[in-house]
Amino acid sequence: MTKRSVKKIHSELDRPDEVFELAAELFKIMSAPMRLKIIGCLCDGEQNVSYLLSHINTTQPNMSQHLNVLYKTGVLGRRRDGVQILYRIIDERVPALCRAVCTQVETKDKP
Repeated sequence: MTKRSVKKIHSELDRPDEVFELAAELFKIMSAPMRLKIIGCLCDGEQNVSYLLSHINTTQPNMSQHLNVLYKTGVLGRRRDGVQILYRIIDERVPALCRAVCTQVETKDKP
């Protein structure tokens, strides 16, 4: 049994360096709690900035800054509807990763 787990660890390290670099970039994008909250709000679908501000305690300039980072990195898409800008998740890896990490963090301290 020990042999099997050692082999699995070895195979994980056999991935190309680019995979680890891309993973680190993704974690860097998600390293801000505000961005995780935004992603959480958008998991249910496309929303405008007013909706996000009503559910996340922050200022409009701070929200815009984080939305811009998520948009420029390809996590979010956006479209204009009249005077409103609507945001949506376009990189489905991100909410899946957020859920997995948050679940692990929540259950770590529970007996």
